[in-house]
Amino acid sequence: MDKGGIDMTSETVLSMWNAVRSRFLKKAKGLAQADLNCQLGETTVADLLYHTGEAEYMFIEWYLGIKMPDFVKPSKTDKEALIAFLEEANAHVTDAITSLPDEEWTKVKESQMGSSTPLEAIGRLMYHAGIHAGQITDMMKHGDIKGE
Repeated sequence: MDKGGIDMTSETVLSMWNAVRSRFLKKAKGLAQADLNCQLGETTVADLLYHTGEAEYMFIEWYLGIKMPDFVKPSKTDKEALIAFLEEANAHVTDAITSLPDEEWTKVKESQMGSSTPLEAIGRLMYHAGIHAGQITDMMKHGDIKGE
């Protein structure tokens, strides 16, 4: 099934993705090592960073059909490892975007999360990164550093 009506190119999708994802990565890189332990409820900043990259890998497999590579789960206490993980996830998404034929962007795919086009899936990933960026900001204002 094709939702049609939208002419989308990988170049356009990549431009939008890069605008949002580069801001998220800049925010992550600007965190101090101790900030990874900042917590609200049961969730830490490190948890959100890892979750963001993991979700990107899953969505690319589910909606763009590119298998998730094997990766070593980074330590949630190692900022550099988490940043590297986010950079690798971003490279995976970027490669997937550039390899998807333009006519595939609006074709509906089925996954564990339901039906979506690759275009909608990338839009959801952009929204997802934005939500978590806001949560990190909120955690830094109102959270507690574990162990203090």
